[in-house]
Amino acid sequence: MKADIFNLWPHGDAPGASQSSARPQIIDLAKEFEPYNRAASGVRCPELAVWYPEESNGTTLLVAPGGSFSRIMIDKEGSSLATFFTAMGYTLAVMTYRLPADGHHEGADAPLADAQRAVRLLRDRAARGLNGKRIVMLGFSAGGYVAASLGTRFTEKLYPPQDDIDSLSPRPDALVLVYPVITMREGMAHAASRQRLLGDWPDNKTVEAYSLETRVSPQTPPVLLIHAVDDESVPVTHSMAFFSALREQKVPVELHFYERGGHGFGMRNLADSPLASWPMLVTEWLRAQKTAIKTG
Repeated sequence: MKADIFNLWPHGDAPGASQSSARPQIIDLAKEFEPYNRAASGVRCPELAVWYPEESNGTTLLVAPGGSFSRIMIDKEGSSLATFFTAMGYTLAVMTYRLPADGHHEGADAPLADAQRAVRLLRDRAARGLNGKRIVMLGFSAGGYVAASLGTRFTEKLYPPQDDIDSLSPRPDALVLVYPVITMREGMAHAASRQRLLGDWPDNKTVEAYSLETRVSPQTPPVLLIHAVDDESVPVTHSMAFFSALREQKVPVELHFYERGGHGFGMRNLADSPLASWPMLVTEWLRAQKTAIKTG
């Protein structure tokens, strides 16, 4: 399947990339005879790769792949989703985003600025009939942090408006978070993600501000959380902390644990594994949410 690829920002590079020394690079981590497993880094000009269904169900899935904020796994947690989800009627849009340690003007908020722009761009395209009007953000690992940031911080103005598209709402209609990074608190944080996001010695105020369980509000959209209990990279306590915060604010939420699966299972090589059920779990949850989701 071939994707349409286009820039998020009207001038190519993101507005906050001017002071960054990041150099774009894509490497393929696949071994011989394995499918593509590309990783992007040094992003300055974030892109959307979009796959279309034969018949739309009215929903666009905006995907933020993971990669510990050092790279973006654009196939394992991105393009590999296209066949299944387009067959189910979804438009699938996989984004690249700037990495927080690359010296962009927005710093730790650079990935969130790109996610805000991505939702606005998809809303503009939906108004022109180019993709589904419901925008659901699906994030994996560090990409789950980007998605959860968008769901809790969508009102923040992180960049100067570039065009009329930036007048549209960046609030997603729902979130699907798969083994997400959520908290930056000591003893719970994913150390590599925290260091790249906040630096070596963040103060307590910064740690709390970027621990997303503290940012949930009644306006946070409905959330589906998926995690493996034996994940040693991003412990299930991340999803549990977010689940508790969402419940406290009375935000609709479901949490699904798999006993085994570790971290980074994505969608490949899951045959004969209980993990193979997670994509269908997403579709069933979104179908149940359909009447409750409020666009924009």
